[in-house]
Amino acid sequence: MRAKREIINVLTKNDFLMNIETAKQINLADYLHSLGYSPVKQQGINLWYKSPLREETEASFKVNTERNLWYDFGLGKGGGIIELAAHLYATDHVPYLLERIAEQTPHVHPVSFSFGKQDSFGPSFQQLEIVALSSPALLAYLQGRGIDLELAKRECREARYTHNGKRYFAIAFPNSSGGVEVRNPYFKGCIAPKEISHIKQSGKARTTCYVFEGFMDYLSFLTLRQESCPNYPELDGQDYIVLNSVSNVNKALYPLGSYERIHCFFDNDHAGLEALRQIRMEYGRDRYIRDASQIYGGCKDLNEYLQQQRAGKQAEAIRMKTETASRQKGKEATGEEPAKRGRGLSM
Repeated sequence: MRAKREIINVLTKNDFLMNIETAKQINLADYLHSLGYSPVKQQGINLWYKSPLREETEASFKVNTERNLWYDFGLGKGGGIIELAAHLYATDHVPYLLERIAEQTPHVHPVSFSFGKQDSFGPSFQQLEIVALSSPALLAYLQGRGIDLELAKRECREARYTHNGKRYFAIAFPNSSGGVEVRNPYFKGCIAPKEISHIKQSGKARTTCYVFEGFMDYLSFLTLRQESCPNYPELDGQDYIVLNSVSNVNKALYPLGSYERIHCFFDNDHAGLEALRQIRMEYGRDRYIRDASQIYGGCKDLNEYLQQQRAGKQAEAIRMKTETASRQKGKEATGEEPAKRGRGLSM
């Protein structure tokens, strides 16, 4: 029986460079939805959210859909999408913010000023199924990122869903509030609610926690550790927190309070340094907090480091194979008989 070829539908990248004016045309409700935030209620032209910038129990973050502006009543601050991204990523460096916005919104939706015609708050993930990770296309993507596939199958699931009438597949990584981070080669998003992933070891409470920005770095760490120490499972003696976005660092502060040692595997960029600074401000005097990004200095993140390690090993293997073949040809050209192995000393 001929096996069916699996075709993965993926969202295509923008074919234009994001600029400030383009960013301002992105619907704020769409942008918040792509980050995993859904409105709690709707009052006329206003949508009310629990703030993505801080912890709260009552929705006090308002989006005016006519003006495409937000206001956080708890912070007393507001603005457009650029100002929101500046708070989320803890930087005012506009080129970096535009890059993050473009990355998060592969399909740019211009603002519609007819509120009654908008359906942007409707479910983006229709006919959703969460199944075991098995898609050949997704597994090939993970393998290309250097991730051990058995680890990926253990830690992740597969999301299958319909969007705008098309069927999609994505790697699914669960968070601690029932939401799911979804990712394929061209799209990163979240099935709400957006939250950190707190992964605890069974048995007694642990005193050490490793913190990662995203689940790809978490999988990269597990892959590197397994390759370095495959016969020492007892090294897995710590808990893990995956932020699923540096904007979630404030949500990680409370659970981190129960650990004596905190190791931060953040990106080597401004946002990563800012996340580390926030944790040190909260616990720097009472806890051991390690900047583990020094391990992969010179790389953007832990996954890039893993890929470089893999590329280096492959290059070395090719070099050794080439040298061996070259020596063999040299011996054949001079008539020298190849050395025999495993015969011991002749008496």
